[in-house]
Amino acid sequence: MPTIKRSLGRPARFSPRAPALWLGLILSLGVGAIFHAATATSVESDAKERFDTMARNAQATIEARIKNYTDVLRGSASMFEANESISRAAFHRYVAGLDLARHFPGIETINFARTFSEAERVRVEAEIAHDGAGAEDGYPPFAIQPPGRRDSYSALVYIEPIGTWGHKLGLDLHTRPSVAAALDLARDTGTLSSSGLPLDVFSGPNRNGLAMRLPIYRSGMPTTSVAERRAAFIGSVGMGLSIDRLVQGVLDAMPARHARLTMVHHGADKDTLLYDSAATLAQPDPPLAPASSGSFVKTLPIDFNGRPWQGQFSVDKDALFTGFDVAFPWLAGGAGFVTTMLLYALFHTLASSRQRALQMAREMTRELRTSQSRLELSHEKLRQLAAHADQIKEDERKRIAREIHDDLGQNLLALRIEADILAARTGARAPRLHARALATVAQIDSTIRSVRQIINDLRPNVLDLGLSAAVDWQIADFRRRTGIACELIEAEDELEVDDHCATAFFRILQESLSNIVRHAQASHVQVRLRRDDATLMMTVSDNGRGMAAAGRHKAGSFGLVGIEERIKLLGGTFAVTSNPGMGTYIHVTVPLRAGSQHPIADLAIA
Repeated sequence: MPTIKRSLGRPARFSPRAPALWLGLILSLGVGAIFHAATATSVESDAKERFDTMARNAQATIEARIKNYTDVLRGSASMFEANESISRAAFHRYVAGLDLARHFPGIETINFARTFSEAERVRVEAEIAHDGAGAEDGYPPFAIQPPGRRDSYSALVYIEPIGTWGHKLGLDLHTRPSVAAALDLARDTGTLSSSGLPLDVFSGPNRNGLAMRLPIYRSGMPTTSVAERRAAFIGSVGMGLSIDRLVQGVLDAMPARHARLTMVHHGADKDTLLYDSAATLAQPDPPLAPASSGSFVKTLPIDFNGRPWQGQFSVDKDALFTGFDVAFPWLAGGAGFVTTMLLYALFHTLASSRQRALQMAREMTRELRTSQSRLELSHEKLRQLAAHADQIKEDERKRIAREIHDDLGQNLLALRIEADILAARTGARAPRLHARALATVAQIDSTIRSVRQIINDLRPNVLDLGLSAAVDWQIADFRRRTGIACELIEAEDELEVDDHCATAFFRILQESLSNIVRHAQASHVQVRLRRDDATLMMTVSDNGRGMAAAGRHKAGSFGLVGIEERIKLLGGTFAVTSNPGMGTYIHVTVPLRAGSQHPIADLAIA
């Protein structure tokens, strides 16, 4: 019985602490819930931001494809305006050269519609028949459709690829009032016209098509007024696009699984659905994804040559959450609960000794401030390291070049002297050994030249003398190597720029002159270098053969890309002006900030 009395008395001893323990448990649960909610919100916000970035990238991809296809149409129009006597065979070769299936999969067809009057009909039909006589290109016999006599015609005479589009040959576009009105407006204004609404030319979900047309005017005739444009108008070049192929691969490039894209055309009367990646044969018109707690939705505008499109990207949130994203809020909530419980237990235990608790609080505060100071110091060091990372790379190149020069260069020079002495002493007595010694001397000379070239490639020593000296040396070396006249125009004052900027301008000049030697076929080059207030400017121009607009982005060519990236890192601007037969003009500007370093690495320009 006494034992029982003691066991019964024990709960009474600890009962005063029970409310405090329950308070600690409730507080810890509350903190854990706050941690869980805050972390879940942060994870969802990060996922939303990632999805928005994916959607904007997809929007930019679609608009870039539209621009590329529009440029193809403008190029086709330029071909007809440059030469009115384009034959069907020439048009076939031109379109075949574009390799639509590979480079422009969204283009279904490119065609040319010739405009003529009833009085010209017989002559035009005879010319078309003569143009296609004997050709085995798949074209059916030409016949204007629908048949009948009209005041004027705008008939399709060239269609490439002809394949499945042969039945459209000879179609008079002016027979449809809406199309005729759009073509007349484009003719009078000289602007591109687009259908905006899908064309009923394909079958199946998402098999919608769009059309674009561009007026063509007779070369050499004025087109400043409506009357002049009507007099010079000869026809139009058109393009048929497949919307599903236009956006093909855009969703596949998005890291999000099962993302959905819908595109809607906003018309004056109604909105028209152009594309829905969720459409199937079983459900060709699924409902649009609503913005809800279980999904992300991003709506962005898409410009189709002035036609207002709206692209809606949607995805389930679960598709963007990784296993860690799902578990992280619970881990944060558990950590908050455990941490709060431990802290509460600690302070509850130390409450019996006020002095000890105050002392521990002071120590913890001091340690926290020390840790914060160390953390701030560490962050400052990291910022300094990032700011000087590029300078360290350049210094390392300088060091390697210096060590090669001081060690390997001196050793090769000493070895060359010894070999030269050996060759001199064996000239008469040992002809064979003398020949070997001379060969050794020649090999050492070749090695010394290679070492000097390596040193110069790593870091030209003339850069240590300043940008003006480096430019003078480069131009003199260019004249010596190529025999091309090169003129330097620069400010009289010495240009004071930091090492990063000097290196970048030297490399840009080096690459520009190299491109002139390889491609320009120029006989005169002019380099201008000057400083205007807080801006350093350099232009390189030549009188060579120039280059086409597409030459800047030719596959495998990275010279101009390297120059552009280098200037971007300096915070400057880069422009190239060139036309075939008119030479090339390169202009770069860089802002000069006093007392600052440009964050640029020593890029290698291909």
